[in-house]
Amino acid sequence: MSAKSLLACALATLASACAPPIQRPDPLPEPERVSPQQWASGCTKWDEWDKPAPPYRIHGSTYYVGTCGISAIFIAGEQGHVLIDSGTKAGARVVLDNIGKLGFRPNEIASLLHSHEHFDHTGGHALIKQASGAHVVASRRAVEVLRTGESGPQDPQFGMHDAMEPVGVDVVVDDGDTVRTETATLTALATPGHSPGALSWTWQSCDAAGDCLDIVYADSLSPVSSDDYRFADHPDYVAAYRAGLQTLREVDCDLLLTPHPSASNMVERAAGGSLVGGMSCTQYADAVEARLDQRLAKERAGG
Repeated sequence: MSAKSLLACALATLASACAPPIQRPDPLPEPERVSPQQWASGCTKWDEWDKPAPPYRIHGSTYYVGTCGISAIFIAGEQGHVLIDSGTKAGARVVLDNIGKLGFRPNEIASLLHSHEHFDHTGGHALIKQASGAHVVASRRAVEVLRTGESGPQDPQFGMHDAMEPVGVDVVVDDGDTVRTETATLTALATPGHSPGALSWTWQSCDAAGDCLDIVYADSLSPVSSDDYRFADHPDYVAAYRAGLQTLREVDCDLLLTPHPSASNMVERAAGGSLVGGMSCTQYADAVEARLDQRLAKERAGG
């Protein structure tokens, strides 16, 4: 063999040794097919936040991947998925497992959204971001809470919750801004009240037969606070609170979802085979406003 041939052989061997290995994604298990009734059969109306529950399809590309007690909503897209809420840190592990059970890869989550910035709904954001590389999307008033892991004094529930693992925010959204996948366009609705940075989300989800539903993931919105907080002392906050409730009354709403399944009777509705029907967005907003009015009346009466 000539010196030239030997050199060519050596270079080919070196190139082979230095070439990066072929990367193949880990195989996914066969997707689970769980009905809403099966999910409901393992959960109760008021259930534990971290209690594992199977994932199931809500409608079209929209899935439930949360626990029995805390919702997490997954919207699939071929070029990247959207996840709304992560639950607690322990609950986020259930969420990641459930996404895999559906036949999707967690590292293909493109955007991680939130309802409100308390640890029971965003405490697992750091874990989800680490596992997926997703962009964290947050309302302007939730950015600092997520960045520090602690609520601020403007939150009615300031001092009531455990701190959560901090996570950086990549995208800030305001009322009316959108997050898109190939299958859905999610619109942010500012609905402060339960927390200052709370968001609700609305999108249209269509199934293979072309049946489309307007889905609303309405924030918790209940007027819960620390003992020394008075909503009556914050008229601007109450006005924004009521404006968000009015937004929910006016939005197209075929199917209502909530961060706490118990808030909109999701377990009972799922037990019937479908989440369509039951509590409407208007009924939900009316019930919350009645509680807010009762709270304000009690405060003004010195209670």
